[in-house]
Amino acid sequence: MADTGVLASAAKAASYNMVLQLIFRVLTFVLNAFVLRYISKDLLGVVNVRLTLLYTTVVFIAREAFRRACLSKNTEGKSTQLINLLWLTTPIGIIFTLVFASLWIYVLEQPDPSVVPNYSLGVIFFAVSAILELLSEPLWVISQTFLFVRLKVIVEGVAIATRCILTVVLLILFPQWGILIFSISQIAYTAVLTGLYYAYFIWCITTKTQEEHKLPFKTIRDLFPKWLPNDVLIDWNMASLTWSFSKQSFLKQILTEGERYVMTMFSILSFADQGIYDVINNLGSLAARFIFLPIEDSGYLFFTQLLQREININDQKPDSLKLATNVLESLLKVVTLIGLTILVYGHSYSYLLLDIYGGSLLSSGTGPMLLRYYCGYVLMLAINGISECFVFATMSKVQVDKYNHKMLLFSLVFLTSSWYLTSLLGSVGFILANCCNMGARICHSVFYIWRFYKDSSFRPLHGLLPSTTVMVAYIIAFISTVISEKYLCCQHSVLSKLLHICIGATSLLVILALIYATEKKLLAFIKEQYHNMYSKKKKE
Repeated sequence: MADTGVLASAAKAASYNMVLQLIFRVLTFVLNAFVLRYISKDLLGVVNVRLTLLYTTVVFIAREAFRRACLSKNTEGKSTQLINLLWLTTPIGIIFTLVFASLWIYVLEQPDPSVVPNYSLGVIFFAVSAILELLSEPLWVISQTFLFVRLKVIVEGVAIATRCILTVVLLILFPQWGILIFSISQIAYTAVLTGLYYAYFIWCITTKTQEEHKLPFKTIRDLFPKWLPNDVLIDWNMASLTWSFSKQSFLKQILTEGERYVMTMFSILSFADQGIYDVINNLGSLAARFIFLPIEDSGYLFFTQLLQREININDQKPDSLKLATNVLESLLKVVTLIGLTILVYGHSYSYLLLDIYGGSLLSSGTGPMLLRYYCGYVLMLAINGISECFVFATMSKVQVDKYNHKMLLFSLVFLTSSWYLTSLLGSVGFILANCCNMGARICHSVFYIWRFYKDSSFRPLHGLLPSTTVMVAYIIAFISTVISEKYLCCQHSVLSKLLHICIGATSLLVILALIYATEKKLLAFIKEQYHNMYSKKKKE
């Protein structure tokens, strides 16, 4: 029953995370469409690539390893040591902020001041926002550990809305401010985010609500580091695991944001081209961030709570192992089907989407080709996300250290291929390099899962294989929509474009019907978990 409760909570967290990602993506989608009509492509490239990369680099490197290590089940009963460890994210973040901000201002190529003024001030604003966000990290981990699933959605939703509204207002009232508009909005976002987390936990403690949630904090002082004269300051096993994950996180950041690092360090593309690529990248990653990332985060939390590290498969709890395996197989099947759908329909509807969203600015030139290639990359992202979250949740410390060496190799190959392919093929080279990197990581994860289960009767990797009927339907849908695009979408008639959309919608409905008819095991699992969640909610 406890395991089922964990799964229900993880599934609930996934659904709330999807809501959060939907809010974020919709607001960003609308905001970008608005912004494109008010600012230059050069400013778009500087803000969305150069400055955002500084912010995400500092935040990711400073906190990602702590999140992965401190969300493990072994942290129970060590609240003070956990808080002390988590507060190390702030000084680490300050150090990296000083290093990277100096690099961004004094070493990297700067934009033309007449086109994008106040660049250095923008760097400082985005660097400060990264430090502000890290101040809330201990509270974020606590909220995730105790499954405060609604808190994250509310806090981040309000913060995102604040940033978007402030950006729009400043663009309308003071368009001449340029980069300062986005800098002020970024500071406002992190200030609201951090402030709301602290406000919530202070409210919990002062109103004694923490007793209801079984939080191990009695006073506000308990949320901050403490000197423990008769005990260890931090859990050194957890610190050691964090160090292992930190090396991996650094490499993972290079792999995740590799194309932006190549753009930034080597100036292969102009700031204007970087802006266009970033818009295409955001559109292409819509499904990855809205659907796959919340599933991955909740899946990792679920697997870490259900399975133990350093323990052989035969020594795991049988019920927990069976449930975890069914979840892994079902998640692989779900993301594979979603990824195939995006690949098939993204290829034939990229031009139409870009034409509607950004007009000829996006639909002309390389935009549609970039989005088509990106749809193939999304399928690989989907499979890699779920397989890796299981791998990272079950790896021992020794295995994590060994994987770090492989990640280093992946990073070198990726950066080299990015530079070479982009020099040869332009922007599309970034996507092809990402596909090569993602393929290597998928192969590693699949091999790990196969070895993990080889001495058991479980075969969760079967989730990667849709039924033959569904695969044939996808192939037919791909061919029919490609023909439809060639003869209908290129016409200027609105009726022909609507017909093109109707052909795609009809074939998609057929595919969904076939999935319902053939994927019985997946549907049974989904219905079972929905019933468990509904029953639990009814009892509450």
